[in-house]
Amino acid sequence: MHAGDIALDLLLPATVLLHLFCSPYTKVEESFNIQATHDILETGVPILNTTEVLKNNFDHVAFPGSVPRTFVGALLLAGISRPLTWFLSSPDQVQLLVRAVLGLANAGALWFLKRAVDTAYGRIAGRWYVLLQASQFHVMYYASRTLPNMFAFFLTTIAARNLILVKAVAWKQERSSKRRRLALYLLTLAGVIFRSEVAILLAAETGYLLLQGRISIMKEIIPAGIAGVGIGLAATVGVDSFFWQQFPLWPEWVGFYYNTILGKSSDWGTSPFHFYFANALPRLLLNPMTYLVCIPSALSVSPSVDILLPQIVFIAVYSLLPHKEWRFIIYTIPTFTAVAAGGAGWFWTRRDKTMKYRLCSLLLVISTIASFVVSLGLLYISSLNYPGGEALRRLHEIGPKGPARVYMDNLACQTGVTQFGQVRSEWDYDKTEDEEKLPDPMFWQQFDYVLAEKPEKIIGSWQPIETVASFGGVSLRPGDEDDIFPVPAAFGGAGRVLQNAYYDLALVARKRFTEGYWPAIRMEPRLYILKREPPPAEQKQTPLAAA
Repeated sequence: MHAGDIALDLLLPATVLLHLFCSPYTKVEESFNIQATHDILETGVPILNTTEVLKNNFDHVAFPGSVPRTFVGALLLAGISRPLTWFLSSPDQVQLLVRAVLGLANAGALWFLKRAVDTAYGRIAGRWYVLLQASQFHVMYYASRTLPNMFAFFLTTIAARNLILVKAVAWKQERSSKRRRLALYLLTLAGVIFRSEVAILLAAETGYLLLQGRISIMKEIIPAGIAGVGIGLAATVGVDSFFWQQFPLWPEWVGFYYNTILGKSSDWGTSPFHFYFANALPRLLLNPMTYLVCIPSALSVSPSVDILLPQIVFIAVYSLLPHKEWRFIIYTIPTFTAVAAGGAGWFWTRRDKTMKYRLCSLLLVISTIASFVVSLGLLYISSLNYPGGEALRRLHEIGPKGPARVYMDNLACQTGVTQFGQVRSEWDYDKTEDEEKLPDPMFWQQFDYVLAEKPEKIIGSWQPIETVASFGGVSLRPGDEDDIFPVPAAFGGAGRVLQNAYYDLALVARKRFTEGYWPAIRMEPRLYILKREPPPAEQKQTPLAAA
């Protein structure tokens, strides 16, 4: 393999890891799986005294959420990561490791799909696939994040790879039959265990193959369905009934019933039918050349319609549900990108023939470079949106070396605080949400520090010792409240050196060339680190009182 191809293949995992290390904290949507992975790594699987161990050591018992989630992904992550934790010295490093395992697995799945693009459209298209995929922000940023969608993403991407190969080669080959069975099996598994909406994608792919007469019901559909449902149910019901102490429990069915049949998902907001096509897809693909030029160009190449149509049907059917989020259709992005790469390869290999192809090739290069720049900009802004993780890290720096009790409010826990971040073994951390306890003054007297969004709601005498801000917008003419180049404190000394160098450059440019105009970040206070003030009798004792 050519050295350039090796470097290009490494671009996908390298980009995933870049996003991971630049934005190491997690948010509330990822919390169940990251907390569950921590608990399994810390406690193991409690075979003896199960109920008592789960009650005392597992986060999901105290904070179960509205519906149960599956432990299958967390159990796999913990099992793969455990041998590697021996080389790490702190819990926050273990969190990075756990996320890296998931991110690299998804990067590996994308690389396997790239090989299918090589077969379907040629090696030039395969190279463009890597560039187009790596320059997309959302897939690269979320590949390492423990959303249920990103566990399913690994399985759906491997399935997409097999379906692309099936549609690009002679479908009657025995190898094609095995690939169809594997694809349907993986989609079934993903739907049963991780995300029920994958069942719509499964139905779309299966129905399209049936309409074309390219699949056998008896030899492929039924065996794949039985295996996927059987193994998927055995895994999720067995694992989750144990961890949730309810039997039988199938979390994804409970979630489907709660959100879809009871319509509870609408409580989180609704969007119009065209949201996925007009809003989500352009944002996820990022590069406008992919959907304006590359995909339309690829539709003239024989396998493209077969590859893309079931994905479009999936999105159209799923658009009938009122509650919509871009992550619900992220499984389609590798396939859309693969078809776009086919179009990119089509006019790239013909760029010397006509002015049209030459212009398209030039625009493709420019737009891809621009997409990388925009993606890095979005990564930078996103890294400024985790005040909870930053506040806890800062408290560990300024807090006492000995024992302390810390309360972390809802916003802190939603924006970066996890048990992996609770690195002081001698500290007690609390995130109580009990509405009956919070108004009680005695509740607050037990804490030495509080991470709070609204200090005025914390009962007692507290001194603000630090304010943690997060991204609040962009300014073109910086004022006193704006920051030319804020760098998360987690970047350490290297971040401060970069920050100072950029400040100097911006200062010169603003004074001499731009008349004060310069892009700057507006940071807004989000969390306050509060320290409990001792009672007056403890603040200052006279010698007589002390005697």
